[in-house]
Amino acid sequence: MNRIISTLFIVLALSGCSNESIAPSGGLEPISGTGATPEANQSKSANSVPSLNFALVKTLPHDTNSFTEGFLVHNGQLFESTGASDGLDQTRSLFGIVNLKTGRIETKAELDRKLYFGEGIVFLKNKVYQLTYKNQIGFIYDANTFKKTGQFSYLNKEGWGLTTDGTSLIMSDGTDKLTYFDPLDLKVVKTLSVSNNGYAEDNLNELEYIRGYLYANIWTKNYLVKIDPVSGKIVGLLDLSSLYYEAKKKYSNSMEMNGIAYDSLTDKIYVTGKLWPAIYQINFPH
Repeated sequence: MNRIISTLFIVLALSGCSNESIAPSGGLEPISGTGATPEANQSKSANSVPSLNFALVKTLPHDTNSFTEGFLVHNGQLFESTGASDGLDQTRSLFGIVNLKTGRIETKAELDRKLYFGEGIVFLKNKVYQLTYKNQIGFIYDANTFKKTGQFSYLNKEGWGLTTDGTSLIMSDGTDKLTYFDPLDLKVVKTLSVSNNGYAEDNLNELEYIRGYLYANIWTKNYLVKIDPVSGKIVGLLDLSSLYYEAKKKYSNSMEMNGIAYDSLTDKIYVTGKLWPAIYQINFPH
C-alpha cells in the first residue's frame, strides 16, 4: 500500500534525527521538547496554535507486532484494533483487550488479512463498530459477545479513525474531513472540515473525544491536534515526538505515533504507536 510504503520511508528518515530526553517511567516531570513539533513549525500556520505541555505518568508494555489503528478505553479496559500491513507478515487485522502486563491483545474479533485491513473501532450503545481501510465497509459487533451482527458502507471514503461524542459515530478518512454517522441507520449526519488557522489539516487519523473536544493523530506526524467540534478549528497542539524517539530507541522498527485512549472514569490518557514497544500514560490539560 502506498500509505504503508510512504510510512516506512518517513520512519527511516526520522530515525536519524535527534534523541530527546524523557521523564523516567512513573514520574510526573514534564518531558523536554514539549510544544509544537518541527513538522508542525514547518507548516503554514501551526506556530500560532497554542502548544499543550504534558507529563509522563507511567510506561506500560505494548506488543511490537501490533500495527495500531484504533485505541480506546471501554468499561475500564483498554482496547486496541490493528491492521495487517503488507510486508509485515506478523501483523493482523483484529481488535481486543490489551493485557496491561504484557501488552498483548486478547483477540475478540479478527478479519481475513487477505481481504481486509482493519482500522479504527468504537463502542456505542452496546455495539462495536470497526472500519476497514479501502473496502468502504465497516462491521458491527455485539459489545458483549463480540459476534458480528451487521455491516455498513461509507462510499468514496477510506476508513481511518473512529470515535464518538456519545451521540454520533465520528470517522476520519485521511483527509481534513470528519464524517458524523447516525448509529441507528448509519446515514451521514454531517461533515466537519478541520482547519489550522484557515488551512485544511489533512491526514487526520486515529481519533478520541475528550471532555468536549476531538483529538486526532496526524498520519506520519508524532503530535496530536485538539479540535473544536463546532467550528472544526484546531485550538491546541500536543508534541509527542519525545515519546516516539524513546520508543524508537527501545525498538528500532517502531513507526509513527497512532493511538490515543481516554478513560473518562479515571481521567487517564494512554498513547502509543504502530509497532511501539510501549504504551505511555500521560497527563495534559484538556
